[in-house]
Amino acid sequence: MARTKRDRRSYSAGEWGRNRVRVFPDPKTGLYQIEWRENGRRLTRSLKHRDWRRAKRQADEAAAGFAKPEPNRRQEAEPEPLTLETLFDIYREEVTPTKSRRAQRYDCRTMEMFLPFFGRHRKPATLSQRDWDRFIWERRAGRVGRSRRPVSDRTIEYDLKFLLAILNWAARSRDEEGKLLLDFNPLKGLKAPKEKSPTRVVLTDEEYEALLRVSPRVDWRFQVALVIAHETGHRIGAIRKLRWSDIDLEHNIIRWCAENEKTGYEHRTPITVEVLTVLEEARMRSHKAHNAPVLPAPKDPLRCLDRSRVRVWWQRAEALAGLGSKRGRGWHSLRRKFASDLMNQPLKVLCELGGWKTPHTILQCYQHVNVDRLRQALEDRRRAASVVEQREQTAGIALGRPRKSKQGA
Repeated sequence: MARTKRDRRSYSAGEWGRNRVRVFPDPKTGLYQIEWRENGRRLTRSLKHRDWRRAKRQADEAAAGFAKPEPNRRQEAEPEPLTLETLFDIYREEVTPTKSRRAQRYDCRTMEMFLPFFGRHRKPATLSQRDWDRFIWERRAGRVGRSRRPVSDRTIEYDLKFLLAILNWAARSRDEEGKLLLDFNPLKGLKAPKEKSPTRVVLTDEEYEALLRVSPRVDWRFQVALVIAHETGHRIGAIRKLRWSDIDLEHNIIRWCAENEKTGYEHRTPITVEVLTVLEEARMRSHKAHNAPVLPAPKDPLRCLDRSRVRVWWQRAEALAGLGSKRGRGWHSLRRKFASDLMNQPLKVLCELGGWKTPHTILQCYQHVNVDRLRQALEDRRRAASVVEQREQTAGIALGRPRKSKQGA
């Protein structure tokens, strides 16, 4: 039963020990306060007005459970709509740190490129085919990005796939209240541009021999990396991060750690005689610690070589060998050479040797067929047909059948 005290103006509603609520004026400010108990604690907050009737009505509503009072807090506002900037901030905090440093830099750089183009306060659910096509057009023309220069369709495809990955992640992730960050991916199903004739250079045997001859003049580490890349077919990033704990010289095996592989695929490959020779030289020059890098940095023997240095060494070796600069001919051309040289091997064996997860990538991007190999295939076919014909003739003579004339009837 509600009642009002005469000695001090206050109003109580509800029942003791259940939903008792009291309102009274603050002696200093005159603003009405509301008081209730929660888990045995007495809590109060200001109603921020001096209307007595309104204060009593709020006490009745609070006691009846229509409005639950909160201690010294403002009434919660409606959640703000999700914007691209907010979504990118969440992705940058939760997903980007799980990637490699290089991928983290790409994530941050690409998100900063998307924000001014689409709009920082743009709602992700409003993205459409028009935005998709406009980005392709502007990016291809060089009007988007820090460099402000035209880029290839392969770069545009990479950027758009990253945007799709963010939107797909948001469509599967929920906030603290269990609501999806994004109800659906508005760009799902749209096709990114494809590079019609991507530059995929395969290093020739002559070019490799020329680089190998000048490799000692560049650096002993460059020679070791060059031989390992040629003999194992692995990426230079994984080769740079090799440590002596990954090398089993007793059984002649290299362990390629998952964290150093682009595909995250840990595997082991045998060591060839050429690799064993350069590893013995590297062992004499590098730090003797068990976990020391095979290719240490020049100024820090306990740190692996950085990516920029091996790229500079490659360019220097090209100049010393008189090869000249050629777009697409770099460390990865050795990986394509490895896949092409072992084309006659079963794909399963080739995947294990080079660290590929599936043979689809090998067939699509790495194995290249030249004219000499095509001629050799036709010659092998002719030779095989000749052997079959000879066997048939031998079998006919043994059975007493007359030998067929080559001129025919």
